[in-house]
Amino acid sequence: MQRAFALLVLLAFGLAQEITVLTHASFSLDKGLIAQFERETGLRLRFLKGGDAGETLNRAILTKGAPIADVLYGFDNTFLARALEADILLPYRSPEIRNLKSTLLLDPTFRALPVDYGWVSLNYDRAYFRERPLPQTPQDLARPEYARLLVVQNPATSSPGLAFLMATVARFGEDGYLDFWARLRDGGVRVAKGWSEAYYT
Repeated sequence: MQRAFALLVLLAFGLAQEITVLTHASFSLDKGLIAQFERETGLRLRFLKGGDAGETLNRAILTKGAPIADVLYGFDNTFLARALEADILLPYRSPEIRNLKSTLLLDPTFRALPVDYGWVSLNYDRAYFRERPLPQTPQDLARPEYARLLVVQNPATSSPGLAFLMATVARFGEDGYLDFWARLRDGGVRVAKGWSEAYYT
């Protein structure tokens, strides 16, 4: 992922002295890698954190007429259609694409390049559940003993939150997912602004 990110930045602005990267709030890149990139390219990187992935993408869309950054990094396939529809991205066919599985290339116009992938998953407190049973199915999450412990991210601003919402639609269908969410709400689920708040707070 780090090499792909460095290539993305380099390709975008061959002669620029400073490149501003708009990214999500939980973005983190090794300082040594940044220093190495700046040394090897002569470019200075400046990072502008725009909130969760959805917020970051919205900032890029809202500032389309006077962009606040040169590179946008950190939205995922849940927000891809919105980014492409807004026409805020320029096409670039990276030489690294040949190393990707074809299923990861979700944008045939090469305006958005994938750098990694992950599963929709839940984290749990191992110490708490050492003496208690874990939920075994998504339906179990709606039971009050689990729902009151569950923290999800707001799908309007968080890509993991939107991915989880989409996973519930896939699991329960368009006719059943709202009932599942109603049971979660009645059981005491909490909705956090984004991933960092859900995980750390």
